[in-house]
Amino acid sequence: MKEHRCFPIHLQYMGPTAMKAQEDQSWLWHRRLSHFNFQGLKILHQKKMMTDLPQIQAVEGACEACLQGKQHKKPFPSGTSWRAKAVLELIHTDVCGPMRTPSHEQNRYFILFIDDYSRMTWVYFMREKSEVFKVFKKLKNLVGKQSGRSIKVLRSDRGKEYNNSEFDKFCEEEGIEHQTTVSYNPQRNGVLERKNITVLEMARSMLQEKHLPKDFGKKQSTLQSIYSTGVPPRRFKT
Repeated sequence: MKEHRCFPIHLQYMGPTAMKAQEDQSWLWHRRLSHFNFQGLKILHQKKMMTDLPQIQAVEGACEACLQGKQHKKPFPSGTSWRAKAVLELIHTDVCGPMRTPSHEQNRYFILFIDDYSRMTWVYFMREKSEVFKVFKKLKNLVGKQSGRSIKVLRSDRGKEYNNSEFDKFCEEEGIEHQTTVSYNPQRNGVLERKNITVLEMARSMLQEKHLPKDFGKKQSTLQSIYSTGVPPRRFKT
């Protein structure tokens, strides 16, 4: 202690320092790809299916947007069922809607088609269920020209949009076997029901996180379908 009963303080000059926050890359890509699960992101990196995708590390905590956007009922009991052994051998299809909030184009429904073997997914948006037949013909022409193969079996529910004389006649003429599931038993077409849930969950998660209006759901659902199609199913060896 010096004079005037004060302690001496020796100050050293320090240069200015700027701190920058950096978001974890695993979380960043999780959000970029429609809140895609981290295991799926690891597969994308391991198989080099996306450029600039870094190595995905284990993360701590839970994504709030996923918790809010991916809530659903308990899953159906698992069981064994016949699976396709080639592309287009079996196509699952279902219509989801009507949505409470229409898109910018006033669409309230979307229809999914999933190839049982490859899990390739196609999504189309519609204003009315009556457009199903027109959309199916469009899909058939698309996959036929792209793959050089024909759809052998189409599996749907018993909705009127699938079960009518026009649809049945077309399938008969094109040599397509049309299988229908038992009424009020969506678990009979579990592949399709799971994909429906996935599309809606990921779209809702993106809307929740960015606080976007609900009519953006169409664009988010389309993006999610593209992302998930690029990831090989778990039953395929990686």
